[in-house]
Parts: sequence; structure tokens; C-alpha cells
Amino acid sequence: MVRISHLSKSFGDNAVIRDLTLTLPDGGVTVLVGPSGSGKTTLANLLLGLLPPDGGAIEGIAGKRLAAVFQEDRLCEQMSATGNVRLVLGTPTTAAAAGIRRELLAVGLDEESVTKPVSQLSGGQRRRVAIVRAMMATSDFLCLDEPFKGLDEATKERTMTYVSERIVGKTVLLITHDPAEAARFEGTRVSL
Repeated sequence: MVRISHLSKSFGDNAVIRDLTLTLPDGGVTVLVGPSGSGKTTLANLLLGLLPPDGGAIEGIAGKRLAAVFQEDRLCEQMSATGNVRLVLGTPTTAAAAGIRRELLAVGLDEESVTKPVSQLSGGQRRRVAIVRAMMATSDFLCLDEPFKGLDEATKERTMTYVSERIVGKTVLLITHDPAEAARFEGTRVSL
């Protein structure tokens, strides 16, 4: 289990997280909801080790293999969709390349989009590349920060199905503003 005990984080005089205690069950989904500015993304960054806490402790994450979908896609612009996913897989093989293509097609990208530089893709296509990259990375802990933003309803539904099928057995923190997304993923619901 990932245990968060009396965690705090401030930026200057702005206390974003105050004395937060929370447990994320191993192999389960924790859905974090709350208004903008409530500290959801800050908590994700603390869990991923991208920010140091001001106080408190995070236990049970050391040694875990981490993957994330950030609010920004964080893709290598001149690489193809396939190339961006390949970055998390290590040495590519023919079978791995076929698997990447299959996963990208599963979220609705077409054959042309899979091979062109991601700088030429739409925002929704780029978002799905970022999601596939996180799903294909070998991980024990997965942080999904507003992963479905910018997707139209049909694409969102398809992509949520894709994600829900691939997170089984992983410890997942899903951050969302959308009540329908929160309801879609069974698990512990926490509000900040």
C-alpha cells in the first residue's frame, strides 16, 4: 500500500496540501476529485517524486515502477506516435512494434497518425498517444492526471474502456474533475 501521512506542501505563502493522510490500496484505483487549486496535481507530483514535501511522509512507493499521464502530453514532438511509445519499452523488437501499433489503433488512431510526427497530430490524438505510452510502460503505480481531457464523448468512452482493461492489478491514482469519469472507475473516491 502507498501510505500518505500528514503530508503538506506550500508554494510561498500558499499552503496547497495541509496535513493530508491517505492510503492508496495495492492493485486498486483511487479516484481523486476536487476543484481547481485543491492540490490534486501537487499530490500527483509529490507521489511521483517530482516535488519534495514540506512535511509528512509517503511510504510504499519507493522501489515501485512508476508511469504517468500528465495534464500536458509531454511527448517528443518530432517523433512519431509509435516512437513516443517505444521510448518506454527499451529495446524495440518487431513484435513490440506490432504491439505498439495495435495499441494505438485500439484507441482510435488511424494508420497515418501512427507514423507521422506527433507535432502534426490533433490534441485528442496526442492525448491518446500519451495514454498508450503510460499503459504500455512496465509499472506498478500509475498516476493519471485528467487523462481524458480534450477528448470528444465517443473517443473518451473508447479510451476509458481501453484504460480500464489495462489497469487491472495496478495501483492507480486517477485525478479528474468529471463525475462521470470518477463513476466509471470503481475504487476509493477521495475529495480534496
